[in-house]
Amino acid sequence: MIVRPLEADDPVRAVFAARERGVAIALATSGTTDRPRFVVRDPESWWVSFPAYSELTGVRAGATVWVPGPLSATMNLFAAVHAAAVGARVVDEPGEATHACLTPAQLDRLGDELEPEAVVCVAGARLEQRSAGPQVVHYYGAAELSFVAAGNHGDDLQPFDGVEVDLRDGEIWVRSPYICLGYADGAAGPLRTDPDGWATVGDRGRWSGTALRVLGRPGTVTTAGATVVIAEVEEQLARIARGPVAVFGVPHAVLGEVLAVAVVDEADLVVLRTFAREQLPSSHRPRRWQVVDELPLTAGGKVDRVRLAHG
Repeated sequence: MIVRPLEADDPVRAVFAARERGVAIALATSGTTDRPRFVVRDPESWWVSFPAYSELTGVRAGATVWVPGPLSATMNLFAAVHAAAVGARVVDEPGEATHACLTPAQLDRLGDELEPEAVVCVAGARLEQRSAGPQVVHYYGAAELSFVAAGNHGDDLQPFDGVEVDLRDGEIWVRSPYICLGYADGAAGPLRTDPDGWATVGDRGRWSGTALRVLGRPGTVTTAGATVVIAEVEEQLARIARGPVAVFGVPHAVLGEVLAVAVVDEADLVVLRTFAREQLPSSHRPRRWQVVDELPLTAGGKVDRVRLAHG
């Protein structure tokens, strides 16, 4: 038997009930599709990570946690379940929160609503180093793998407590007690495992000293016969941009596809165009640039590249 918390009136209580009964739970993966696949996991795979998550975030008994995103996003449901398990309380208003759980895009958009002393746990996408704003901690993970690495920003990620990390030809493989059991309903997905208990969802990364630099899943654009990993271009542009930036692919009648860039701060256009022209190989240079009021988000709080490409 599998419990689907999102079908319950109280998803958090449904997760607790599944653990009490010793049955698995099925959780939707986030993304841009309207029909997400469901990841099956033993609730205990969450509970064993609670001490390390409390240490990372400071969320303990008496804390108040703001989780503005939908519980259909695994990171948000986890934060709500963890809060209930340790005696913290989820609140509806940011001004009441000692802690928050946000994606990087939500942090840019909503972070100013928090009290200055609030601590924000940021996940769901890479977080660039910040010089201002609320105190943040950051982790990289996936619905299938749960926690992989954590730190203060995307250049400061160390393997999460209890997690082994191995890079195999640039692909991130992990072994931990937090990995899921598979997918519900026979669905196919990016999760792959080996006989020794290692698993990957295909995200790519590299070591920078002892820190894990996560490049993301290999979304690619094939332009004039060259295959370009979008995450690698976005990483370089985001490091020098003042505001949010997103890279995505769009069709091109001659080249097949080209890279496009959306920025929120118009001043970034000149800086990023100059950088791309002088520092990137021709195959990696974006050909289309646009300024948007804000980057569109999926229901899970991640940048919606499909909407940008069709906007």
